Amino acid sequence: MFRPRESHDLKLLTTSLSIMPKPARLRWRHDVFDNSIAIAEFDGSTSELRFESVVMLRHFETTLPEYPLEEYANNYPFSYLDEDLPRLARALAHCYPSDNVLHWASQFQDQSGTTGTVTLLRSMALGIRKDFLYMRRSKKGIQSPDETLQSRRGSCRDFAVLMIEATRSLGVAARFVSGYIFVPGNDTSVTSGGATHAWMQAYLPGAGWIDFDPTNSIVGNRGLIRVAVAWSSDHVLPLWGTFMGSANSFLGMDVTVSVTEESPERDGPRQ
Repeated sequence: MFRPRESHDLKLLTTSLSIMPKPARLRWRHDVFDNSIAIAEFDGSTSELRFESVVMLRHFETTLPEYPLEEYANNYPFSYLDEDLPRLARALAHCYPSDNVLHWASQFQDQSGTTGTVTLLRSMALGIRKDFLYMRRSKKGIQSPDETLQSRRGSCRDFAVLMIEATRSLGVAARFVSGYIFVPGNDTSVTSGGATHAWMQAYLPGAGWIDFDPTNSIVGNRGLIRVAVAWSSDHVLPLWGTFMGSANSFLGMDVTVSVTEESPERDGPRQ
């Protein structure tokens, strides 16, 4: 799952996928979220399996705009329209039910009065950025939000899941996003470059699905290149599969992601 999702803010210019050894069969399909998936099947044996995806795209950045929410959703709490609730049911359902997460999320509400909906979510993303320690973790799977709250550390996907569960605990629809992040060469304030990245989106009436990256406290799509979305992280693994061989056949895996910006006259940024 390497191919970015085309949208009004992202246009694919060129794409290529090189696989070594060459697969016996390669087919593409869309999953239920309309993510692009390549399925490769192989014959024979090999000592190395390599995937190289090169994409050139045009990214239209939205930098922290004042999102035009419907009037009834400007302040929290609000209720979704009855016609939207069936379509958002999975985005409101908990994968990790926890009173601790609800307690943690409640601190971002203004106790003296109403809280702006975007302000609430922005404060939550900033709170994770300020109070938690980022650590790159190659171990398979996700920490539960309770584990992340207890240890105060985690990877980008752990922070995304924490914010998703916290957002859902407040009755706001959220979903998981997997993709890449553009890190300017001299910008040390941006975390999680050089690997796949994860963040979340919240559905806000009037504005739609809005990106929130708690690892970097980004609101909007600045530097974020979406590849796949789903209700949970289990459905957006960048690479997965099976192989036949002895238990010690697997020697390791290396992943490198490079996102660079082309000069203005070119069609960047490029991944």
